[in-house]
Amino acid sequence: MNPIQIDVAVVGAGTAGMAAYRAARVHTDSVLLIEGGDYGTTCARVGCMPSKLLIAAANAAHQARHMEPFGVQVVGIAIDGAAVMARVQRERDRFVGFVLETVNASAPSARLASKVHFQNANTLVTEQGWSFHAQRIVIATGSIPVLPPLLKGLSEHLLTNETIFDLPTLPKSLAVFGPGPLGMELAQAMSRLGVNVKVFGIGGGVVGIHDPAIRDYAHKVFNAEFYLDTNAQVKSAAETATGVDIHYLHQDGNWQTESFDYVLAATGRMPNVAGLALENTGLQLDDHGVPVFDRFTLQCGNSPIFVAGDASNDAPLLHEAADQGRIAGDNAGRYPDSRSGLRRTPLAIVFTEPQVASVGFNLKQLNQHYKDRFAQGVVSFEDQGRSRVMLRNQGILKVYGEHGSGLFLGAEMFGPDAEHIAHLLAWAAQQRMTVSEMLDMPFYHPVIEEGLRTALRDLNHKLLIGPPVVERCMDCGPGA
Repeated sequence: MNPIQIDVAVVGAGTAGMAAYRAARVHTDSVLLIEGGDYGTTCARVGCMPSKLLIAAANAAHQARHMEPFGVQVVGIAIDGAAVMARVQRERDRFVGFVLETVNASAPSARLASKVHFQNANTLVTEQGWSFHAQRIVIATGSIPVLPPLLKGLSEHLLTNETIFDLPTLPKSLAVFGPGPLGMELAQAMSRLGVNVKVFGIGGGVVGIHDPAIRDYAHKVFNAEFYLDTNAQVKSAAETATGVDIHYLHQDGNWQTESFDYVLAATGRMPNVAGLALENTGLQLDDHGVPVFDRFTLQCGNSPIFVAGDASNDAPLLHEAADQGRIAGDNAGRYPDSRSGLRRTPLAIVFTEPQVASVGFNLKQLNQHYKDRFAQGVVSFEDQGRSRVMLRNQGILKVYGEHGSGLFLGAEMFGPDAEHIAHLLAWAAQQRMTVSEMLDMPFYHPVIEEGLRTALRDLNHKLLIGPPVVERCMDCGPGA
């Protein structure tokens, strides 16, 4: 049977794949969207949205328990685990439904439900043996959870982000392996919902924070709420009839075995490319099996193959996946006229409490690329006025700027409302504003953003541009 001829094939119908499909359709009607798994995107089905639903429930419970300092008595708090998970699943399914509406709006003839692999750089073969000859191909197959060797023997009591949201009720206990963004969001949420949680990590990292001082501060804050060992020694994880027995060295120095209802593997995700037979394409592959590509055109070498979203292993975030999909789809549609697309200022947010945010260059990158050519300003939120009013006065913000030019370079934050401050900083970085120009912007009183102003003033002084920060600056308002 001769291969079916098409102009563009998009492999994967997640955020990146759907964006690529729409962008390619601007140039040609001959576009085939291929999906080998469930429709619905990682974000809607097993990522951003269900996790935020669980976090919202957890924060509601936490706030109810901590009303007494305000003079408010809340008596008789009870958490209905089944009701919590029912809402998570109900709203999750609603978000997935919106995605399915978008998918179903495309013509049935433009969609194919099947796993495929490469026969060569232009030919895709389905599980049923059909073949498609595509002049251009976009790889947007997303990512899959990574399991550490210690956990590979577990089955019934092993959870990942792809299964935890289907629990019928909250467990009584949970061991979390991996204190990265996903692990810490879910660990804190479960803990606030009354689950006995312990988090085990290696290497000392916490939610991807690069600055050592901020990382140490965050470690202390989280450990006050639930058990967190970022340099854990775990000898074994043995499944039993009722859960998993973890044998580990406790932070008190004693080896012990503890039973947990479930283990959550939150040790990262990797590009879902293993089944594509990319070795048949002739492309150069990196250590993860991902084709080497140009991050501004998303083109793999000089080939008619493009890669986008989590499959690229570049920046596994929804807004990045959407951008990459648009760039890859546009270039696949117009190939061979590949053009650089807009890659926005790096922006990452973790929805723990306090929240974590990173904007622009992080400290590791600054030390690599700017060395002695940058300065940093800092503010603590412990005595910041609005933060104290709300009893959310924990955290640190550091902002970075370039000597000479005064250009704002980036920031890292662990503190209240980091998600909002991070957006302001990302916009400033993308507009290539100087620290002085940022300080010329309006700041209301009393708001948490006044802490940002304090950090920027500190930075401007260290860049030898502005005066020293005035303690208890009354023209800013008390507690600014």
